[in-house]
Amino acid sequence: MWRKKTAWLILLGLAIFIKIFSLFPDAVEKYYASGFYPVISKLQRILLGWLPISVGDIFYALVIVWLINRLYKTIRRVAKKQTNKKYWLQALAQLGFIVLVVYVSFNLLWGLNYNRRGVAYQLGLKVERYSKDDLVQVMRQVVSRLNALDSLSRVNREALLRKRNLFNGATSAYDQLARNEPHFTYSFSSVKPSLYSYLGNYLGYTGYYNPFSGEAQVNTTVPLFVQPFTTCHEIGHQLGYARENEANFAGYLSARSSQDPLFRYSVYFDLYSYSRFYLYAQDSVTARQLDAELSPGIKTDYHELREFVKKYRNPMEEVIDHLYGQYLKANNQPGGKLTYNEVVAWLVAYYKKFGAEAI
Repeated sequence: MWRKKTAWLILLGLAIFIKIFSLFPDAVEKYYASGFYPVISKLQRILLGWLPISVGDIFYALVIVWLINRLYKTIRRVAKKQTNKKYWLQALAQLGFIVLVVYVSFNLLWGLNYNRRGVAYQLGLKVERYSKDDLVQVMRQVVSRLNALDSLSRVNREALLRKRNLFNGATSAYDQLARNEPHFTYSFSSVKPSLYSYLGNYLGYTGYYNPFSGEAQVNTTVPLFVQPFTTCHEIGHQLGYARENEANFAGYLSARSSQDPLFRYSVYFDLYSYSRFYLYAQDSVTARQLDAELSPGIKTDYHELREFVKKYRNPMEEVIDHLYGQYLKANNQPGGKLTYNEVVAWLVAYYKKFGAEAI
């Protein structure tokens, strides 16, 4: 009994400490994001990165099986009228203990990164509200980059069918970036194809990070030109950029630094989509004018992506989108799923500080 009480006290103490600590971004940045987290994340990647299969995906599967089994047993007991007040109190206590374990382990292993200063702080960017003119200027640079990369990105696109080429390419992109920006140094790679890639097509995800195993998973069944930026985005999460807009920006900086034209094409392809979302809401005429400037190959890729999304659209995807949006809001991202698009603000700030050639 005393062991259970001790475990409860330790978990409660850690949970309270984590909550209070998370209120101080400077301390989180200094002691966690730049101190404790890099050590624990590297250790995770050293231990599991060499395995060809995703341990985190297997872990999730086992958890789901366990939950289904517990639910089945509970329903049976209820049906047989074998439950009483003591049973439900014990069940509630077990649930509370599990929630505490998940909360503490999630935050210690990665989740506190939601409360760090992040990319803008590290790069000295002034991220603020931007005008339509600022957005259009950045988008014109993105269109120029996309058009220049259109033909080059198709020369050896099929090479990414070999997943190792995709993952090594993303690692190399971060190596290039880290030469000038050591904050983005990525060592001990642990990027793997998701065991649930086809499921991801129906649920609407292209990749995800598992904080319990330190592995980055990529949906390798989506169109090839989407995968490079997705991979760089997930590595951004591994480096401690928990918020989706910041992981997108880390993905942008790395993919843009790649020597592979398809990686550069992939990131500008996504950035155009994010930027166009905001421009179209303000000025649909200008958005369509920029669309018209895209080369035919790029338009073909956008059509392919739209058809791919349409093929797998289903009611469950909307439910998952809503739940994930609520998760993001609960983790310091009030924009929900629109947080991904907010990378545009970082891009505009980067443009203003370093100029058009930096885009």
